Amino acid sequence: MFNLVKEENNMPATLMNQRDIEFMLYELFDSESLITRTRYQDHDRHTFNEVINTAKAIAEKHFLPIRQKLDTHQPTFDGKKVHLIPELKPAIVAVNESGIGSATADYDLGGMQLPPIIASAAGAYLSVAGGVGMGYNMLTSANANLLEAHASEALIDKWVKPMREGRFMGTMAMTEPGSGSGLGDLSTKAIKTEDGNYRISGNKIFISGGDHDLSENIVHLVLARVQGAPKGVKGISLFVVPKYLVNDDGLIGADNEVSLAGLFHKMGGRAQTSTALSFGEKNGSVGYLVGEENCGLKYMFHMMNEARIMVGTSAAVLAVAGYQYSVDYAKNRPQGRLPSCKDPMSPMVNIIEHADVKRMLLAQKAYAEGALSLVLYGTQLSDDSHTALTIEQREYAHTLLDFLTPIIKTWPSEYGPKANSLAIQVLGGHGYINEHPVELFYRDNRLNPIHEGTTGIQSLDLITRKVPMNKMKGYLATLDEIDKTIEQVKKYPSLNEFIEQLAAAVETLKVTTQAVLTSMATQNIDLALANSVKYLELFGHVIIAWLWLKQGVVATKALAEKPHQEDEFFYQGKLQALQYFYRFELPETTLWSNLLLSSDSTSYDMQVEWF
Repeated sequence: MFNLVKEENNMPATLMNQRDIEFMLYELFDSESLITRTRYQDHDRHTFNEVINTAKAIAEKHFLPIRQKLDTHQPTFDGKKVHLIPELKPAIVAVNESGIGSATADYDLGGMQLPPIIASAAGAYLSVAGGVGMGYNMLTSANANLLEAHASEALIDKWVKPMREGRFMGTMAMTEPGSGSGLGDLSTKAIKTEDGNYRISGNKIFISGGDHDLSENIVHLVLARVQGAPKGVKGISLFVVPKYLVNDDGLIGADNEVSLAGLFHKMGGRAQTSTALSFGEKNGSVGYLVGEENCGLKYMFHMMNEARIMVGTSAAVLAVAGYQYSVDYAKNRPQGRLPSCKDPMSPMVNIIEHADVKRMLLAQKAYAEGALSLVLYGTQLSDDSHTALTIEQREYAHTLLDFLTPIIKTWPSEYGPKANSLAIQVLGGHGYINEHPVELFYRDNRLNPIHEGTTGIQSLDLITRKVPMNKMKGYLATLDEIDKTIEQVKKYPSLNEFIEQLAAAVETLKVTTQAVLTSMATQNIDLALANSVKYLELFGHVIIAWLWLKQGVVATKALAEKPHQEDEFFYQGKLQALQYFYRFELPETTLWSNLLLSSDSTSYDMQVEWF
C-alpha cells in the first residue's frame, strides 16, 4: 500500500497512499468523467495515471534524496546573489521538462490541458518529496493563470509563454514592511511614463521565491498605487515588474532595479526563498499595467484565491505524509505490552496495537484524508467554474468555490499541523529528531495558517463578506449540497447515526449563523466578531463531516460488492475514520456554537494592561 523509498540518511520515507489517491480521484470525485468535456477529450484514465506516476518518479528520483538537505542548507545571500543547493535546479528542470509544471495550461501556451484535480494529485507527490521546493513552480503557474485571465495579449505573449516553458518564474509581491496584511495602506508608487508604462518604487517583504538562480528571469506581480489614485484598496493597481527587462527579440535585457534587500530564515519551508525586495531605488523599475488602473486588488484575488487553495492543499498533503509515515513506523516498532498481558517474558507488541496509538493514528487519518477531500473538492469546483457543460453549472460552481475558499484554505492549515504533531507523538523521541521527516512536515506545515491570509483574516472574510454576499447565495448553496447528501444517504441504514449527527450540526450552524449576523447588525461590531475564528472552525467541521459522510457512502457501497481483502480493509478504515470524526470531533461544534450564541466577551474584555 505504501511507497517506500530511501532518503539521503537511509531512513524510510512514505510518500502518498496511492490507493487513497485513486479512491479520491475515481471513486469519490469521478474524475474519469471529465474526459467528456471538450477541453479534456484527448485524455483518459490512462493518461491521468501516467502523469501521476511520472510525478511520483520525479519525486523519488530528484526531490526525495535532497529533501533533508533542502531543509538544513537554507538559501544564502552574499550581497549580490542568492545561492541555493545546486541539486534543486536539476529537480526543477525535470519537472519542467515533464510538462507537469504547466500541466493545466492550454496547448498553445505549452500546457497539457490536464484537469486541475489530476495536476493536484500529481503535485502532491512532488510537494511531499521536495518540501516547498515545488513552491517556485506553483507560484509561477498561479502568476501565469492570472495574466492569462486579465492581461493583454502582448503581456501574455511576452511573459506567460516563457513561464509556461520554465524559462521564467513568477511571484506575487503584495506585503509591505509597514502594512502587512492591510493592503489598503500600501505605499509602493507607480508613476506613468511617456511610453505608456510605469516606474515602480517601494519595498515588499515576505515575497516567496522573490530571488533565486533557478530561472533566466523572475516575473513579479506587484501591487502599487498610481500617483493621484484614491486611498485604500480602491486605489491599488497591478503591474508586471520583471527582474530583468526583455528585448524585442525575447532575449534578456537590462537590469530592472529589482534588488534583493535580504533573506528571511524560517522555521520551515526553507527550500523556498522568502525575500525583502526593493523596487526602483534609482530611476524606478519598469512596470507594465495589468488591465485597468485601480483594479489591481480585484485581479490579484485571482492569484490569491488560487494560492489559498494551494496553501490548503500543501497543508493536506503534509498531513497525509505525516500520517502515512507514522502508520508505517507504528506497524514496525515493537514496544511494551498490552495492559491485558501479565507475562513480562512475552514478546513486545508493535506500538500500533496500543489503543492510544490507534487513537492518534485515527485522528491523523480523519484530519488528513478529510482535508485532502476538501482541497480536491475545491480544485474540482475551480475546474467546473470554467469547463462545466452549461453556464448555469459554471456559475453554481463559482458560487460554491468563492464561498468555501476561506474554509478550503484554513481548515487544512489548522488541522494539518495538528495531524503532524500527532505523527511526532506516535514516533515519540524519534519523531522529535530530524532523522525522521515528521518534524520537518510539522515545521513546513506551520506556516500555512499564516500566509495567504491568516486564520483570523479568513474567519472575518467568511462571516462578514462571504456569508451575507449576494443574499447569502453561497452559504445557502453550500447547505443545499449538504442536504442533498443527507437525503441520498438515507438509503444506507448503517450510516443513520452519522446522518442524524450531521443534520443536527447543520441546524446548529444555521442558528449560530443567524445569531452572529444579528449581533453584527445590533451590537458592537468588534464584540460580535471577537470569536469569528470559532465560527470558521464550526463551519469547517460541518464541511469536513459532510465530506467524510460522502466517503462513507462510497466505502459502504464498495463493501456491499464483497471486494478482495486489501480493499475491504481500506474501506473499513474509511468507515472507522468517519466514526472517529463524528464521535470525537463533530461534538465540538456545540461548544463553539454556545460561545458564539452568547457573544462570549472573554477575549474582547481582556485589557491591554492585563497582559
